[in-house]
Amino acid sequence: METNSAILVVDDDEANRESLRRRLERRGYVVAVAVDGKQALEQTADHSFDLIILDVMMPGMNGLEVLEILRKKYSATQLPIIMATARDHSEDIVGALDRGANDYVTKPLDFEVVWARIRVQLELKKSVDRILALESQLQARNQELDSANARLTEAAGRTARELSAAAKVQQAFLPHANPHIAGAKFSWVFEPCTELAGDSLNVVQLDQNNVALYVLDVSGHGVAASLLAVSVTRLLSPSASGDSLVLHTLADGTKQIAEPCEVASRLAQNFSMEATEQFITLVYAIYNTQTRDLKYVSAGHPGAIRVTPGSRALILEGTGLPIGVGEKYEQQSVRLGPGDRIYLYSDGVIEVMDESRTQFGIDRLLDLLGNSASESLTHSISQLQNEVTLWRGGMPSKDDISILGMECCSQSANDQKTTME
Repeated sequence: METNSAILVVDDDEANRESLRRRLERRGYVVAVAVDGKQALEQTADHSFDLIILDVMMPGMNGLEVLEILRKKYSATQLPIIMATARDHSEDIVGALDRGANDYVTKPLDFEVVWARIRVQLELKKSVDRILALESQLQARNQELDSANARLTEAAGRTARELSAAAKVQQAFLPHANPHIAGAKFSWVFEPCTELAGDSLNVVQLDQNNVALYVLDVSGHGVAASLLAVSVTRLLSPSASGDSLVLHTLADGTKQIAEPCEVASRLAQNFSMEATEQFITLVYAIYNTQTRDLKYVSAGHPGAIRVTPGSRALILEGTGLPIGVGEKYEQQSVRLGPGDRIYLYSDGVIEVMDESRTQFGIDRLLDLLGNSASESLTHSISQLQNEVTLWRGGMPSKDDISILGMECCSQSANDQKTTME
């Protein structure tokens, strides 16, 4: 459950205002209300808010006028503002976005949609706040050096520090080491390009027998892609204090694992391309270490690769539209055997070019992974990373490189049953 985030609800309709206030408070938010634009400005002058939900149509000072005044004092990252407008008033939506609104919802309000939009904006704000805090620390540590540099050098250095701080935030969401999970081995590499990474990957143990693994890639590069990747990564992490995209809390307090197709659909509800102007490709899988069943969903992402000892590497079937473009996703499943490996990767691996502008390609990737089946999982991934580096001839990478591998260990319920028989 979200806590400590302060929200101001501005609406002249008491029923709408109070209903939204009560429902948000039940989610753990601190909620204040204002009945008109004048009272909203008074509230923001006296109190600090993390987000405002602002009705467009109000008597006296309307929501667009209030938005203009607030934007003169607060940027869109400092104070996210979600506008509430009538469903058929497209001119209000355009006007609000032109004046600096972060997002909008239409009346009558669908609370689940409103709540999803709120979570997205608060996650983005938290990510920006962390980046700014890190930037401030770096600026303080290098103050003497900055003061000695020329203006142009100082500006360039500040930009470099901001990107470095953002990269550190991203690194914090990666696995700190190859996870140790009974029944499976994992190894990974994450190589961002010179700009901020739009890739992310993780391995998350959901319960004693189930582990989630994924690789995602946000379209574009830079700060916007980085922040969206961080936000999605946070949503794909289990929450000990309440529901998350990957775990549901049942009435008896137990946790229920969300199916991969459900996770992809809920991400699509939270991150529409209309709101973010970006899309996300994703392969998300859940592996049961006892049964060795792998359930997975693909959303516009390069297909996962299965390597079986003694056989050619194969691409697992399954594809769907990217998150932000599609809405429903088809789930696939496969049963793995001892020694089988699964590789998830970003398109930066297969699309890297050599000096003749020839791509590394999927066939070369399949051959490399198949030929390294007798090597350790970590060695096979390291070898692949080296081959990709050699392929581009020492030139800087133009896209992020993400590779996540999993190997099935021999101990499972199936093995125990076979041994007994």
